Amino acid sequence: MDSLVSTEWLASHLGAADLVVLDATRHLPAAARDAKAEFDAGHIPGARFFDLAALVDETSDVPQALPRPEQLAAELARCGATPGSRIVLYDDSAVKTAARAWYLCRVHGLANVAILDGGIGKWKAEGRSIESGTPRVARAPSFSLPAPSRIRFKADMLANIDSCAEQVIDARDAGRFTGTTVDTVHGQPTGHIPGSCNLPFMSLFRDDGTYRSPEELRAALADVGINPERPVVATCGSGVTACVLLFALHLTGRDDTALYDGSWLDWGSDPTTPKATVSL
Repeated sequence: MDSLVSTEWLASHLGAADLVVLDATRHLPAAARDAKAEFDAGHIPGARFFDLAALVDETSDVPQALPRPEQLAAELARCGATPGSRIVLYDDSAVKTAARAWYLCRVHGLANVAILDGGIGKWKAEGRSIESGTPRVARAPSFSLPAPSRIRFKADMLANIDSCAEQVIDARDAGRFTGTTVDTVHGQPTGHIPGSCNLPFMSLFRDDGTYRSPEELRAALADVGINPERPVVATCGSGVTACVLLFALHLTGRDDTALYDGSWLDWGSDPTTPKATVSL
């Protein structure tokens, strides 16, 4: 299974015994939308609701930290998924949360995971079947997952300012990155990690919500100064839309990447961290 699957592909594979389709929609609080209620009102046939909002390590000092391996394993098992399942993720979120779910799975060692290109919006636009209600799902047997390795923390990012060992790319909009607008999303001071570059995540999509081609993605990365020969760390407001950049890098053939867990929520809330403004 490819990492990015079309609506045509999914329609032809629905019902396969090893296929698990997960709605990974999560909305920002300002959207005033209930992802679970929307799922119950209408979802892709056979899909299960993947509770991304609950997958946060509440024991960590990092805000909105990645879940512990046992948390993710338990949620996948609740949805009927096993390490051998083919997992297809989709969302109906303005912040493209299927990419966050994809990264959680990948960084915890699950390789057979894909995103539905265009999400449920494209599925509905094509007049494909929708079902409602909460599906009854047999819980899968418990399993364990390895701890993630491609994660960076504040200390790593501080050290990287001097070493420049890894390129840093920020998925937020230009206004928050440059410090020229107010952060209405997280309420943090605006600006960016010194030395980082900016590639707003929404620029990676076509008008219909599908990802741009690998060639277009490579060009977009090159345009903001990303060297294809050097590793990359992605950051954003809280670690969600950075995963869109990580998925885009994956589509270009690159997995020499990492996520700054906590992202600007972690960095911007600390008065001792250096913060740059304006430069693009």
